[in-house]
Amino acid sequence: MLPAHHVWQWSYSFSSKVTVRSQTMILIRPTHKTLKLLVAVTDMLSTVERHLWARETSTEWWDHIVLQAWDDEQRLQNFRMRKATFMALCAELAPTLRRRDTRLRAALRVEKRVAIAIWKLATPDSYRLVANQFGVGKSTVGIVLMQVCTAINHTLLRRTVTLGNVQDIVDGFAQMGFPNCGGAIDGTHIPILAPPHLASEYINRNGYFSVVLQALVDHRGRFTDIYSGWPGKVHDARIFQNSALFRKLLAGTFFPDRKITVGEVKMPIVILGDPAYPLMPWLMKPYTGKLDRSKDQFNYRLSRCKMTVECAFGRLNGRWRCLYGKLDLGESSISAVISACCTLHNICEGKGETFSEEWTSEVQHLEAEFAQPESRATREAQQRASRIRDALREQFEAESQQ
Repeated sequence: MLPAHHVWQWSYSFSSKVTVRSQTMILIRPTHKTLKLLVAVTDMLSTVERHLWARETSTEWWDHIVLQAWDDEQRLQNFRMRKATFMALCAELAPTLRRRDTRLRAALRVEKRVAIAIWKLATPDSYRLVANQFGVGKSTVGIVLMQVCTAINHTLLRRTVTLGNVQDIVDGFAQMGFPNCGGAIDGTHIPILAPPHLASEYINRNGYFSVVLQALVDHRGRFTDIYSGWPGKVHDARIFQNSALFRKLLAGTFFPDRKITVGEVKMPIVILGDPAYPLMPWLMKPYTGKLDRSKDQFNYRLSRCKMTVECAFGRLNGRWRCLYGKLDLGESSISAVISACCTLHNICEGKGETFSEEWTSEVQHLEAEFAQPESRATREAQQRASRIRDALREQFEAESQQ
């Protein structure tokens, strides 16, 4: 580009009738182009955060209604938690989520970032609807959602989804009728959109695309171990046998080594599963086939305790409706969102957040559309596991006659 005075000289010699206004415009033009170039360079150098700046418009609802006027009941219905729990969550995530303002715009505050993500997880609203609700761009919602979920998993997952006090869990299940039990395990199918690759692997036995969440829960319905991401076509037993939980249970490192004597058999701390899971010394499952009274009694007690995991899935899906809304995410992001929802479930349960029965009704309606595939029974059973189960059956039968 020619220097400014050269441009002026060339223009002036071109026509002696050039006005002062024309000369002024020509003189300014290089400066204007330079400014445009500077803005373009700034845009290129900025990171994805430029998309997360707060917009000047459509923020009235968040700034003045939610922050200043909503009570705990309104927050519970829309964010699934009261203000105290929400602010505590924001405080935990702030070091990871906080961003600096730029010269051009103010960055979204941590509280608004978390609120956008929670709203998207808790409702079936589209990205566009959430964007309009909070006065941000549609792409911002997707970016914020993954930032918050990643922060939750990085900061809180291991502290929140954990075994905790094993003796409390064992005592809790004992009160429900099953001795030396450390948890109940099951899998649930999370509906997703058809993935671009290997789509047929994600079609479950009920004919819709899904990924599987495997979870172990305690007597209170809180998750103590989660494992997600396997395609819906894969059987529960295969997923379990490929999990870290299986390896730890097999090695005897997941629970403390606390055995009890049932009849004449030593019994370690066990988990409870349905017929899809393999019968192991540390995993009890129901009897199948023709049942006598004692086997039926055993199955009743096991089923009663196993209801904890089924209830946990119901409350998880009730709170976080995105899990029944065909997750519109890339394959690499689905597990992160599921894990974040499980973590938030435990936080809400631990804080005593109310669970609305209306959410259960909504989930039941969705379950009719996305029914869970029935488990296929496996016949693998070790001899020692069978002896433990038979000893428990005999003990339960004796207790019922007292």
